[in-house]
Amino acid sequence: MAEFVTGVTFGGNQWTPAYVTDINQKTCIGCGRCFKVCPRDVFDLVEKAEALNPDDFDDDYGDFEDDDDNSMVMSIKDGLDCIGCEACSKVCPKDCFTHVHKQAA
Repeated sequence: MAEFVTGVTFGGNQWTPAYVTDINQKTCIGCGRCFKVCPRDVFDLVEKAEALNPDDFDDDYGDFEDDDDNSMVMSIKDGLDCIGCEACSKVCPKDCFTHVHKQAA
């Protein structure tokens, strides 16, 4: 059985942090809620055209390339600075985040 890194709350309860590893940028609406709630500056808002690869979509009509929409999506700027609080997932209206527990050394 794998042992994971654990923390302790001020009240003495044990908890296991889950660190962000991925954002589903196809479903992200760029609302910025995760950016605002993150205490560690882990995220960055980028243009959707920069973040997404048009080849990832089944786009028989060429809509992706002709899209003049400069909408934004969230990206992971510094995942190594994540403290595993999962606040980003708790405020995300589209459930875009993937988190993992880190195994103890």
